Amino acid sequence: MIPSRGIEINANRLYNTFKIMNIKSQPEDRLALLFSQLSQPARIQILLVIREQPACVCHLVAALGLRQAAISQHLMALREAGWVTTTRESRFIFYHLSEKRLFPLIVNAAEIAGIQHGDIDKISRRPLENCPCPQCHPELASEFSCKSPPSQV
Repeated sequence: MIPSRGIEINANRLYNTFKIMNIKSQPEDRLALLFSQLSQPARIQILLVIREQPACVCHLVAALGLRQAAISQHLMALREAGWVTTTRESRFIFYHLSEKRLFPLIVNAAEIAGIQHGDIDKISRRPLENCPCPQCHPELASEFSCKSPPSQV
């Protein structure tokens, strides 16, 4: 037991709130948790961007238009849920969609919401002109990859 502000916490019983395989939960609770994990638009965008091809954080920054810190928080939640994995290539960390069944779920939800399939495809288009990642602009010198590109590319 670890005392914390008058509350006793059993260190052996701490669990990841993003794991939906809690035996005590009812099926509807597990489904609600899954949908709550998808309730952030940025998380859906990240999953769509990496559905076919891995991406580094700088690509996600360019694709989503969010700050790196915000994207990192969402990536952490997606990794903890077991939906995203990483690989390192030299100094770059690429994020991959590990739970492939999420994409059809998102597509079906989009259809129910009246969203066209083409609108979903726009989110994951590559290359991005404003993205300095090595996938979008392999011609950039390594010192400019995943940094602000030089004024003359």
